[in-house]
Amino acid sequence: MVHEVEDFHGVYLLCSLNPRYKGRTYIGYTVNPNRRIKQHNAGSQAGGACRTSGRGPWEMALIIHGFPNNISALQFEWAWQNPDKCRRLRDAPVLKRRSETAFQHRWRIACLLLQVGPWYRFALTIRWLKQDYKLDFPTDLSAPLHMPVVFGPVISKTLQDKGISPKKRLKPLADEESALEEELNSIPRLIRNNRVCAVCHRKLEPNDKRLMCFLPNCQMVSHIICLANRFIGNAQTMDLIPIQGACPGCKQTLLWGDLVRHFRGCYQNLSQSATDGVLTTAVFQNGQADQAAHWADEVHLSQV
Repeated sequence: MVHEVEDFHGVYLLCSLNPRYKGRTYIGYTVNPNRRIKQHNAGSQAGGACRTSGRGPWEMALIIHGFPNNISALQFEWAWQNPDKCRRLRDAPVLKRRSETAFQHRWRIACLLLQVGPWYRFALTIRWLKQDYKLDFPTDLSAPLHMPVVFGPVISKTLQDKGISPKKRLKPLADEESALEEELNSIPRLIRNNRVCAVCHRKLEPNDKRLMCFLPNCQMVSHIICLANRFIGNAQTMDLIPIQGACPGCKQTLLWGDLVRHFRGCYQNLSQSATDGVLTTAVFQNGQADQAAHWADEVHLSQV
C-alpha cells in the first residue's frame, strides 16, 4: 500500500547497488522522494547530487518525514551528515565503530539524533522504504513512543492536490484568522454560538488563536495555549511544547503536531474509517501506525 503524505518534508538515506561502490551511502533532504531518487539515478545533469552521480543505481532505503518545514528538515540533514560537528551530539559516541558498516553507522547516528532536541519532540515517522534494509534500534536508543516505525512506499501530496482551496493552505499570519473563522463557522450552530474553549470554558474571542480536533464527529475547539498547557500538565513535564495528549472532546490521543497540521490546512477530508484506531497510545507503542501521517509542531528552532 502506497501512503500519501501532505506537505512532505523528509530526510532520506540512500544505498548504492553498484558493486564498485558497495556500501556507499548518501543522506539528503526532499519534498518528493519518488522524484528525488530518479534524479539521483539519472545523474547530476538531471538534478542529482554530484556525490551520487555515476555511482548508482541507488536505492532509497529509509526516510524520516514529518518535519514542519524545510528549515527543520535541513538542520536534521546537516546533523546526520556531520555528527562530529553537531553540538547536540557533543557527548555522544558518533565515531564509526570497526564492527559497523557505513549503513549501520548512519542508522545509529539517526537514532542518536531522534533522542535529542528539538527533533525528539517532533511528530516524525520513521519509514523503511525497503524492508530488506530494516535495522532495529540499538538497545540503549529506543524509538520515541510517538514516532511510529512503518514500512512501504510514500507519495508526497501538496494541500492543493487534496482539493483544498488556497485559502485553506498555510498563509501569512494576517490571513490565518479568517481561515480559522471559516472553519469555526462550519460546526453546528449551538457550538458556534457558544464559542467556548473546551479547556478554560471562556468565550473564544475573534482574535484568539484556537485549535480544533480534526477527527470526525468531534467538535472540540480550544485556545492554543490552553490546550498546550493541558497536554503538558497531564504529561507531568516541564517542556514548553507538548508531544501529545487526550482531546478534551472525544478523548482520543492526538499528537500536537497533528493538531497544528490541521490548523495549517491538512486532514480536511478525513473519514471515520480512516481514523478508527489510528491515533491511540497503543498504536504509537506498537509502531503499527501505517495509516496515519504524523506531523511536527510549529516551533522556532535554535541553531543546530
